[in-house]
Amino acid sequence: MDYPLGHRLRELPGPLLLTGHTGFKGAWMTFLLEHLNVPVVGYSLPAEKDSLYERAERTGAIPEALADIRDYETLEQFIDLHKPSTIIHMAAQPLVLKSYESPRETFDVNVMGTVNILDIAFKRNFVKSIIVVTTDKVYRNDNSGRAFVETDPLEGKDPYSASKVGTESVVAAWQQIAKVSGGPKVVSVRAGNVIGGGDFAENRIIPDLIRGVIAGEPVEVRNPDSTRPWQHVLDPLHGYLLVLEELTERDICASLNFGPRDPGIKVEKISEIGSRIIKNLQTFTGVQTTERSSVEARALDLNSELAKGVLNWQPAWTQEMAIEKTFRWWNNYLIDEELPIDLCYADLLDFRKKLDLQL
Repeated sequence: MDYPLGHRLRELPGPLLLTGHTGFKGAWMTFLLEHLNVPVVGYSLPAEKDSLYERAERTGAIPEALADIRDYETLEQFIDLHKPSTIIHMAAQPLVLKSYESPRETFDVNVMGTVNILDIAFKRNFVKSIIVVTTDKVYRNDNSGRAFVETDPLEGKDPYSASKVGTESVVAAWQQIAKVSGGPKVVSVRAGNVIGGGDFAENRIIPDLIRGVIAGEPVEVRNPDSTRPWQHVLDPLHGYLLVLEELTERDICASLNFGPRDPGIKVEKISEIGSRIIKNLQTFTGVQTTERSSVEARALDLNSELAKGVLNWQPAWTQEMAIEKTFRWWNNYLIDEELPIDLCYADLLDFRKKLDLQL
């Protein structure tokens, strides 16, 4: 069956290399690429315990290397073996609070890992285009609530966001190298507060609530009044693939935002929605709140008009729909004992129908 999305990627001579494929977004991207019949190979650290990759029993599902992005020689050998035409670089240390505990590792993985990918790719003529996934937290944030555009100043206050600003600097440097000496097309893509079934990372609101469900205990909610641009994982992933498809034919802008259309939703509303969906568990009724922490921004929104204009991209689901989809995934997994891969593919089909793509 011929799908509109992915058509140009399927025609390329080499597969798509996805770094960080054992992570939450990486696992979902792998499902999406498989659904679109786009050949994919993965390079990532081994999956974390109870991750979506582990729950869906994905070991060996695609050609993969379970190795560190900082291991230049192993990464180089893997790239030479598979000769990817395109690369999506997701491998990262993605957690703000962990970055305070391990700042050096955060910078090493996020900055030097990106240097490794770009340095190797630019020495191979078979790599044609690369997208580097950063974050919405790269912008200088004064908590005004204004939605950030791609040309706004970048500034990181915590080790995680600062390391991602460093990643953006790496991307800009190799974009300049491409202008001067030639090389693959490189674009950074910025999204954040991505949610969806299967995410079990520490210090994220929905995974924390799900851990409370499993343990039968109330969960403390950080920063209940903070707003975030919540979006289902499939929305930015769809945008990333649109970027790669465009890059097969033309240059586009240096960076792109992918965020929801509607204004951010407060953190406290997440638990309210969850309690409506997982009705037969009382965990959510005991949720406690704390004073706003000083380490996380109070307000954060992205302006995605550029992606809409360049790619005709827009999110399929509202923020509330994305939150509901995520809790329903967990409800169907925990209560109805449905298989994770079946739940992901059900969401994929719903997503494609919402986008009005031909099945």
